[in-house]
Amino acid sequence: MNDWLELRQHADTGIETIKAHFEGHAYDPHWHDSYLVGITLSGTQQFHCRRERHRSHPGDAFLLEPGEIHDGDAPVAGGFTYLTFYLDERWLTDTLHGLYESTPGSYSLHFTQTLTREPQLVRIIGDTFATLHNDEMKIVQQSTMDNLLAQLTSHCYWRKKLPSQLQSAEVAHRARDYLYAHLGDNIGLSDLARETGTDRFTLTRCFKREFHLAPHAWLIQLRLAKARQLLARGDQPVDVAAALGFADQSHLGRWFQRAYRITPAHYRRLCTNLPDVSRK
Repeated sequence: MNDWLELRQHADTGIETIKAHFEGHAYDPHWHDSYLVGITLSGTQQFHCRRERHRSHPGDAFLLEPGEIHDGDAPVAGGFTYLTFYLDERWLTDTLHGLYESTPGSYSLHFTQTLTREPQLVRIIGDTFATLHNDEMKIVQQSTMDNLLAQLTSHCYWRKKLPSQLQSAEVAHRARDYLYAHLGDNIGLSDLARETGTDRFTLTRCFKREFHLAPHAWLIQLRLAKARQLLARGDQPVDVAAALGFADQSHLGRWFQRAYRITPAHYRRLCTNLPDVSRK
């Protein structure tokens, strides 16, 4: 296998930039807590998202929202190469809110499509990646990010939720908030049902309708997303595993590698340049 991965974390913004090449199976289904923007540079990148199978070819831009489940593999010989970076959900939503005079809380922000070949957007994604990944001057970085935002606005829309969806979503979001607040605890469905004032079956239906995963699967993804944050600031993998409810460091490592194709220790080194002194 000729897989490789370059990862850098931008000091000022915390934006993570990744350039990678995979052959065969790339990564298992997972989600991110940020908006994911990227370009396929070579080969064919195949992934499932929004209940569809997508094939991204050189020059295609891919746009994924926070929480969208996706996997990845190379369906043809030679694999695929891509670049990508993550935009914080709160930052993007708040910034785009400023471009619209009024956007009620019952609206949510979405990308109009998962794949696009729109030349201006593809070009500015590449420019933004290069300025961040190569740590250009701050004024260049900020100007490029502004240009990216201007291009993204034409690929986003606000979606209003129906009353029935709002009621179901309220149950799901209350359960999600509970999971956030008890991230490292041994949580049961009965705990979530009690917290949301419903039963386990209604809770699971509402949660899957809103987040496209059962609560237990979503909790694992949440722990992995939090693990990335802790590792990026320099925490040791063994301590991260203990804090987030994984059985041990190996348990964290297995899940982390399946989702991101990189070990927690390697990810930590790439983000911090600190040696790994984890206890075995």
